[in-house]
This record gives sequence, structure tokens and C-alpha cells, in this order.
Amino acid sequence: MIGDLLPSGVAWSERFDDEVAEALYPSEEQVIAKAVPKRRREFTTGRWCARQALHQLGVPPAPILPGERGAPGWPQGIAGSITHCEGYRAAVVAHLDAYASVGVDAEPNEPLPPGVLDAISLPEERAQLSAFAWDRLLFSAKESIYKAWFPLARRWLDFTEARVELREDGTFSAKLLVDGPVSGFEGRWLADTGLLLTAVTVPANGLR
Repeated sequence: MIGDLLPSGVAWSERFDDEVAEALYPSEEQVIAKAVPKRRREFTTGRWCARQALHQLGVPPAPILPGERGAPGWPQGIAGSITHCEGYRAAVVAHLDAYASVGVDAEPNEPLPPGVLDAISLPEERAQLSAFAWDRLLFSAKESIYKAWFPLARRWLDFTEARVELREDGTFSAKLLVDGPVSGFEGRWLADTGLLLTAVTVPANGLR
């Protein structure tokens, strides 16, 4: 599924279950030593997906440890993103000489909990949701945007600091309302099998 949203040169791997024979590196084991079973499954399968995707790029397997603000620490020269939700895990990676950053997110195709939409959206964004009835899609798009933003800017981006336009053709755009290395993003989305997937890719020549 996630591959349908990605351009050439971006490798990916996804799972709809946690039935993987993945041996974590000792340093990764330390990260989740006290994690509850659900978190351990997400982490383990996410790393399995990441190493499968890295293999497609010819990159040897290596520990992928959470870094600043929890962002995965990728091998040198690699941009990547990991996502997981109930029933789905995925990772995407690309060489930095081709893509400066990538961000993906997966969410269940169901409404957000009460009160969340007002916290994560701008008034003009809420006005467009009547065309989609998918407040969760807006949330997912902003998650992908943040994942693409953080490796470039190395600082937090609030939900209200990016104005997103969702389009019915499976695309979206974001205008950033703060100064940074980019002024906006273009992304794609997909709704299928009870899931919402979003993806943002930033070509290496796309930085201003």
C-alpha cells in the first residue's frame, strides 16, 4: 500500500501483522527493555520493515535507535521514516543524495477522539473537512509533514504551524507558517482496507 504513494528511488517495506523473526540488536533491546508488549511489537516489526527497506538500497543492517524527539537514527547517508498503527507497520528509506527527507504516517480510517481536531487544526483547515469527512486524514498528513520537517530543521513543528490543503485526487500540500529550510511540502494520501496512509518526500534538489 505505502509503495503506491512513493516516487522512484524510495524503498519501502510494510507488514499487516507482527509475525516476523526479528532479532533486535542489544542496543535496541535496551531501548524497549521495560516496554509493554504492544510497544515491543510495534518497535520490533518497525525495525524489521526498516531493515528490509534498507536492504533494497544495498545498505547493511544496523541498529536503528531513537534519537532526538524519538526520530529514528538512520545509517549515514540515509533519510527514512517509520510508522505504525493497529494492524499496520511500515518503513520507507532513501539515499540523501536523492531525497533530503521523507515522512510517512498510518492511521485507522475512523474519526479522531472528541476535542483532538480543534487542537491540531486551523479554522481554514476545518472548513475543508466537510468535503472529506476525514479529520483523521488531516491528522495523518500533519504527522507525515512533521516527520519530513524535523530532520531538516531539527526543531519542533506545532500542528498549527503548517496549513494543509487536502485534495480529493489523493494529494495534499502544506504551507509552513514558520521560517525554516523549506516553505512547504507536497504529499500524497490513500484510504484502503480501513487505513489512511500519507507520505511526504522532499527531493534533494527541492530545498530552497
